Amino acid sequence: MIEKIDRAEYRNWIKEIKSKIHIARNKIALSINSQLLGLYWNIGKDISEKQEKSKWGSSFIEQVAIDLKHEFPEIQGFSRRNLYAIRQWYKFYSSKYAIVPQAVAQIPWGHNRLIISKVKNIEEAIFYSTETVQKGWNRDALEIQIANKLFERQGNAINNFTDTLPANQSKIASETLKDPYNFDFLGLQDDVLEREIETELTKNITNFLLELGKGFAFLGRQYKIEISESDYFIDLLFYHMDLRSYVVIELKAGKFKPEFAGKLNFYLSAVDSQLKKAEDNPTIGILLCKRKDKIEAEYALRDINKPMGISEYRLTDAIPADIKTKLPSIKELEDELMEKMGKTGGNKV
Repeated sequence: MIEKIDRAEYRNWIKEIKSKIHIARNKIALSINSQLLGLYWNIGKDISEKQEKSKWGSSFIEQVAIDLKHEFPEIQGFSRRNLYAIRQWYKFYSSKYAIVPQAVAQIPWGHNRLIISKVKNIEEAIFYSTETVQKGWNRDALEIQIANKLFERQGNAINNFTDTLPANQSKIASETLKDPYNFDFLGLQDDVLEREIETELTKNITNFLLELGKGFAFLGRQYKIEISESDYFIDLLFYHMDLRSYVVIELKAGKFKPEFAGKLNFYLSAVDSQLKKAEDNPTIGILLCKRKDKIEAEYALRDINKPMGISEYRLTDAIPADIKTKLPSIKELEDELMEKMGKTGGNKV
């Protein structure tokens, strides 16, 4: 039958049908999840109120778990451990909300448990819940973002977006920037050269894109642009799907200098002239430095009319400083290995 109809027309039609099914399935899943969390909210409320009014200790939760599992053996969420988590979750949010917060109700229970186990204030918990909904993080991605302290870093970069972009775009651009960026996944030391950082970032592009955030598409490293009779090379070039803008990233291994902003401004003008299409928004620049002086950075951006942000990056945040000093060197590890091999006869042929 398919051979007798227009194949292109059929493909478009079946694509629409599949899209409708996906949308409906997602709505059903969200509805079920929301209902489950509503049930957990009521259970957490009932347990908390009963403990307060009856002066029962927490040990009665074990009996509740036994009774509920006996009545509903097919439901997995009524273990003693999970009931404790439900009570903790309810008490955490009920200090501010009368019902389950909207973003919280849209993420799976496993995500919720992770958040309340790692986060200590409601504003931060709502932030991670909202980001999970908007960016579609799985549990592992959420855990990485919490560990990397995204809440503390989001939107902190120095920028001139409010003066150079429309209000709605300025808000998105500001929220996109972080300060500092965490590049500990590169495994590089603080004294590394910027070209090596650039090389490793492109080798680890998946982790780099995760750190940059949703919406970035990588276009190239040392991206060549020709101006008059000279060639120039942009460190890293991206396109941001939500902002509908090219994004130029320049890396500096040392401290921020005001002249860096002038060079980045030059690149933004070049990209706007040579790459930007009529439907694109103005190109945005991000200057990443090892460190910066806040006042110097603010002065440098004051009279620049191109949208630009300045952030720091960290290479070794994954290991606390006091622990790093205690880690053995490669030579120490080799000496220890050779010593052990000598004692066990492992060095004999």
